[in-house]
This record gives sequence, C-alpha cells and structure tokens, in this order.
Amino acid sequence: MKRGVVTAMSAVTVAVVGLSLRSSAQPAASPDPEAAVAVKQPASVKARPARPSRKKSTGRTTPSPTPTATRTVTVNGDLVDTDYGPVRVQLTMQGGRIIRAQAVDHPQGGGQTDAINSFAIPVLDKEAVAAQSSKIDTVSGATFTSGGYRQSLQSALDAAHKAGS
Repeated sequence: MKRGVVTAMSAVTVAVVGLSLRSSAQPAASPDPEAAVAVKQPASVKARPARPSRKKSTGRTTPSPTPTATRTVTVNGDLVDTDYGPVRVQLTMQGGRIIRAQAVDHPQGGGQTDAINSFAIPVLDKEAVAAQSSKIDTVSGATFTSGGYRQSLQSALDAAHKAGS
C-alpha cells in the first residue's frame, strides 16, 4: 500500500518538475507586443542622427489604436461527478488568457484519495494555466479526478468566452 502512494507521489513530482522546466523554457511575454527594445550602445559607438522623412504630408492623420481596458472574468465550470467524488473548476481569465485555474470541489474523504489529490490538484491547476486550454495531461494515479477536472475546465472556458473574455 505504501509503495503505491510513494510511486504516485514520485510520478507527480516528475510531472511538476517537467512543468517547471517547460514553463522556464518559454520566453516571457511582453505586456506590449509592439514595445521596442532599447539597446545600450558602448560609449565608443556614435549614434547616427535621424534622417528627415522624405514623405509628403497629406494633412491627414491616422488615429492610433487606443488600448482597451482588459477585463477580468471569473467563472465556475460544471460540477462533474467522478467515481471518487465531484470536481468543479473555477477559472479566472484576463484578456482572453487563463490567469488562474483552481479546483474548488474535488474528491475528498478517504486517506488515499486525499493523499493523491493533495498532489494532483495543484498539478492540474498549474497545467491548465500553462496549456491555456483544457487539453492537459492526466495525473498518474488520479485518472478519474483528471478527467473530471478537464470536463469542468472546458465548461468554465465555454462560460468565460460567452461572458466576453
């Protein structure tokens, strides 16, 4: 019995390390995709003066796009029954991106169920944010909880999109 829990915990640890490595390998997103990157030149390099524009002015101006306020939406997914208990995911989205996923209901009440889910739920929460979809991996040893989590997550994504996020 102990060997099975240790094996499950080892598998979860490997999954967490894999997620950490995957997320650290991805470049950080810039808050403004059109932001220019300033490069500091050494003192020995002299900057060229800017050339005047040769375009003729038409007198018309093109309005620049104004940034819209980024809306944050928090929704709950469907309550999904599994063989070990119900699962419900709460999702927070901002600007069309998942910024937080959290299982607000999950199977509880048994020693082994609690042990497995104490590791599986945080992994599923992080995986949902990293994947930005419901296409997340099943956590070894928590197959039913993972399936219910995916279903609830998808229903939360659907509700968030309907709400305009």
